[in-house]
Amino acid sequence: MSFMHRCLSRPPALFPALIAAALALGACSAKDEPQAVSAPTRDAAPEMSAKMMAGAPAPMAAAAGGAEAVSPRHIAVSHALEVVVPAAQITEAWKAVADTCAKLDCEVVSSSVRKELRDQPGGAELEMRVNPKDAPQLLGQIDGVGRVASHNTSSEDKTAQVVDVEAHIKNRTEFRDSLRALLQQPGANRKLSDVLDIQQTLSQTQAELDSHATQLKLLMQQTTRQHVQVAFRPEVTLTEGRAANPIWTALRDAGQVMADSVASLITLVAAFIPWLVLLVPLGWALRRAWAWRARRRAPPAA
Repeated sequence: MSFMHRCLSRPPALFPALIAAALALGACSAKDEPQAVSAPTRDAAPEMSAKMMAGAPAPMAAAAGGAEAVSPRHIAVSHALEVVVPAAQITEAWKAVADTCAKLDCEVVSSSVRKELRDQPGGAELEMRVNPKDAPQLLGQIDGVGRVASHNTSSEDKTAQVVDVEAHIKNRTEFRDSLRALLQQPGANRKLSDVLDIQQTLSQTQAELDSHATQLKLLMQQTTRQHVQVAFRPEVTLTEGRAANPIWTALRDAGQVMADSVASLITLVAAFIPWLVLLVPLGWALRRAWAWRARRRAPPAA
């Protein structure tokens, strides 16, 4: 006790040296610490660049050098075309465009052909999804099979939706993995009800993951391929002078009007025949009753 009292009351000359050495070591460690943090940040830059090239959304702000990296945009592009083709060449034009799509990085989503009837004009439709690099060649083929009456192009930015779905998938995946690790933890003494609750939560999380994965797949289909919809309609030819003449139009439609009138008359007669079976005997009976009544009221002959 006497030795410790003497040391505390009069510190030896060695204490200041020890304090100075501790301060020097603290300064060195503070100087080396930023270098240890910045080194892995620089090494992470190539990894972030590789993720961006692979299509993964990049962070909005990069840690290396304080530079900002913008996430890639996801744009859904759609084309709607109306092509006028002679009525006899609609099927041929439709087949030519479908064959061109089969040769490119393109898929036919739906197609239909309507034959020309007396009361229905012919036509055809094609719906396709094509790689953006092959879209000019496909549109050029469509322009070559007929006269493009209209071509509407629209684009929709789906970047926010893609980023949101990917974030949900990442969070749900981490939560699912943590539930699996908790369920498979060795030596854990749990109640059966706790195990069942964990399994139920795990099933719900997996169902959410599957739903988000399907939604992301549809979004990527819309943004990595261009949607092309083509409608083929027949070309209408008008005879000079006759098409705009109302007299010619009336003469041309007279036969159809007469046929419609005869059809209406036949329908009326056919609807009235069943009533004749009832009305004829009833009329004959009424007539006989009227005659009998008239004879009874007649005064007797003198």
